[in-house]
Amino acid sequence: MASREGFLTEEQREMLKIASQNAEVMSSLSLASSPKSSGPRSPGQNSSLLSDHHHVKAPGGGHSAASGGVAVRHVRRSHSGKLVRVKKDGAGGKGTWGKLLDTDGESFLDRNDPNYDSGEEPYELVGSTVSDPLDEYKKAVVSLVEEYFSTGDVDVAASDLRELGSSEYHPYFIKRLVSLAMDRNNKEKEMASVLLSALYADVINPAQISQGFYMLLESADDLALDILDAVDVIALFIARAVVDDVLPPAFITRARKMLPETSKGFQVLQTAEKSYLSAPHHAELVERRWGGSTHLTVDEVKKKIADLLREYTESGDTSEACRCIRQLGVSFFHHEVVKRALVIAMETQTAEPLILNLLKEAADEGLISSSQMVKGFSRFAESLDDLALDIPSAKKIFQSLVPRAISEGWLDASFLKSSAEDGVKPDENDDKLRRYKKEVVTIIHEYFHSDDIPELIRSLEDLGMPEYNPVFLKKLITLAMDRKNREKEMASVLLSALHIELFSSEDIVNGFVLLLESAEDTALDILDASNELAFFLARAVIDDVLAPLNLEEIASLLPPKCSGSETVRMARSLIAARHAGERILRCWGGGTGWAVEDAKDKIQKLLEEYESGGVVSEACQCIRDLGMPFFNHEVVKKALVMAMEKKNDRMLELLQECFGEGLITINQMTKGFNRIKDGLDDLALDIPNAKDKFKFYVDHARAHSWLLPSFF
Repeated sequence: MASREGFLTEEQREMLKIASQNAEVMSSLSLASSPKSSGPRSPGQNSSLLSDHHHVKAPGGGHSAASGGVAVRHVRRSHSGKLVRVKKDGAGGKGTWGKLLDTDGESFLDRNDPNYDSGEEPYELVGSTVSDPLDEYKKAVVSLVEEYFSTGDVDVAASDLRELGSSEYHPYFIKRLVSLAMDRNNKEKEMASVLLSALYADVINPAQISQGFYMLLESADDLALDILDAVDVIALFIARAVVDDVLPPAFITRARKMLPETSKGFQVLQTAEKSYLSAPHHAELVERRWGGSTHLTVDEVKKKIADLLREYTESGDTSEACRCIRQLGVSFFHHEVVKRALVIAMETQTAEPLILNLLKEAADEGLISSSQMVKGFSRFAESLDDLALDIPSAKKIFQSLVPRAISEGWLDASFLKSSAEDGVKPDENDDKLRRYKKEVVTIIHEYFHSDDIPELIRSLEDLGMPEYNPVFLKKLITLAMDRKNREKEMASVLLSALHIELFSSEDIVNGFVLLLESAEDTALDILDASNELAFFLARAVIDDVLAPLNLEEIASLLPPKCSGSETVRMARSLIAARHAGERILRCWGGGTGWAVEDAKDKIQKLLEEYESGGVVSEACQCIRDLGMPFFNHEVVKKALVMAMEKKNDRMLELLQECFGEGLITINQMTKGFNRIKDGLDDLALDIPNAKDKFKFYVDHARAHSWLLPSFF
C-alpha cells in the first residue's frame, strides 16, 4: 500500500542499495576490461560479467537468488535474444534511440530543405585588425611635427593640433615633439621650445604639459641609448620650459620624488636644476643656448641664396642647386631666389639660359610654388627702374622674358594681370606724404641711436602733420622689426610715450590697421613678421596703449581674408596666457619695458618717503635719477592721488619745485592732470570728496601756470 502511494518498503530499500553497489562495481570492471587497458586480465573476469543475468528479480517483487545479482534496469534483452548492456547514463546501446538530447550523431544542414534556417549555420570567426586611437594619434603627430620643422609656421602647427582633436593625448604630443627635436640640430630644438610656449594654455593645458615632460623623463633611459647627450638635452628642454613659464619650478621637486635615483630621468632633473637654473643670469643663458632664434636672419638667408646661385652659374648643376634651395628650409622666402636669379640673368647675359632653366626646373618639381614665382617676378618688376640705371636693356629683356616664362608654364599668367592692375595709391604720389615719410625715417633712425624720446617728440611737433600719425606708427614698427631686440623694445616704449604726449587712441588703432594690411608685403623681407606684429599688438595692450577691445576694433577694420586677422588672433592668445604681462614685457629681453614697471614702484616709494617727512630736494633728485622724463606725468598723477588720500597738500610743494626747476614740463604736468580727470569717477568711489579736491588742485595749478591753456 505504501509502495503504491510512492513510498518504498524496507525490503525495496535494501534491494535498491544492492543494485547501486552492483552498478558501481560493473562500471569499474568495464573500465578494466577495456581494450585500451594495458594491465593483465584474469580469465574469470569475462565469465562474471556474462553471469550477471542470472537470478534477476521478477517484476512481482521476488528475491534474488544471489547477492551478486544485478537489478533489472541494468540489463536489456534484444529481439535477437542477445543481451545488451545498458549505458551508465541511461542512453541506449546498439539498436536503441539513445538518450534524450543526444547530439553525438552526425547531422548536416540541407539548404534545399523547406525548413532550412540560416541561423542554424555554425558561426565563423573572422580576424580583423582593431585600430588603436592612440596609435593613430601618434602617427598624425609625427607628420605634424615634421611639417612644422620644415615650415616653421607656429600658427599652422597649432591649428593642425586643434583639428586633430583627442586632447586627452596631448601629453604624448609633448613627449614626441621633444624626442624628435633632440635628434636634430639646434634650430629644431629652438623651434620645439617656441612651439611649446605658443601652445601653452591656448591649446594644451598646463597639467598636460607637465604630464608630457614626466613621460619624457620616464623614457630618458631608452632615449639615452640612441642619443648620447640625451640627459643634457632633456635637462635643457626642462630648464627652457621653466624659464618660459611653461613648467612651474615646483615640477622638478615633484618629479624627483616619483623617479628612482638610479634612473636617467633623475639625472636629468639634477642637471636642469644645478647646471642651468641655478647659474647666474640663467634665463638669458638658457634662452640663447640654441641660438635664440628659430630662423636664419634675413641677411643670412639672402647671402646663402646669392652664394648658391653664384655656384650654380659656375657649375651648371641644376639638381645640386635645387637641393641647396630645398635645404634652406625657407619655402615662404623662395620669392627672393626668383628675384636674385633674375637680377643675375640681367647682369650676366651668358648666365641667362642657366638661370631660366633653374627656375623652370624648380617650378616643375614644385620646389618653388606658383605664388612665390609670381611674387619674385613682381618684386623684380618693382626694382626694374633702379636696375635700368646700371643695365639699360633690363626692361627690354624682362619684357621678352615674361611671355616666354608664361608660355613654358612656369610663370602664372596672373602676373600680367596683377602687374597691370597694381597702380600706386594716390596718397603715395602726394608730395606732402612723401616728404613726411622721408623726414620720419630720419627721425626714427636718430631715435634708435640716441634713445632720446623728448627729442623725437619735439621733432614730430616741428613737422606739424598730426594727420599722418598712423603712418609714423607703421613706419616705426616696420623699421624696428628689421632690427635687433633692442630697437623693438625701444619702439614699444616710444609708443607708450607718444600715446601720452601726442597720439590719440584712434591714431594708434589706425596705425596698426595700416601695418596689418601690408603684413604680406612686410613678410617678403622679414621672415617672422606675423609673430613680431602679434607681440607688438600684445605689448601695446599690456602697456595700456591699446585697450583689449581695440583688438576687436582693429580686426573689424581689416579687409576680408586679410592675413592680419590671424595676427590679431595670435595677439589675443598671447594676452590670455598665464603670466602674460611678465612674459610679453620680456619678449625682447626686458630692458626699458621693465624700467617702466620699476619706475612706477620707485615713484610710489619716493612719494611715500617725501610725504612721511622727506626733503623736497632729495625727492627731486630721485625723480631726476629715474631718467624717464617722458614718464613724469606718472609722478603728477600719483602725487595728486596721494594728496587726496592723505589729505595732505604738501605734495603741491613738491610739484611746484619740480615745475620751477623744469624737471616736470608743462606738457607732462597737463598730462598728469588729464589722467586724474579721466579716472575721477572711479577715484570718487574710494575718496568721496575727490572731485572737490581735484577742483582745488586745478585752480592752484592754473594760478601757478602749471597747465596748458587747452586743459579743460
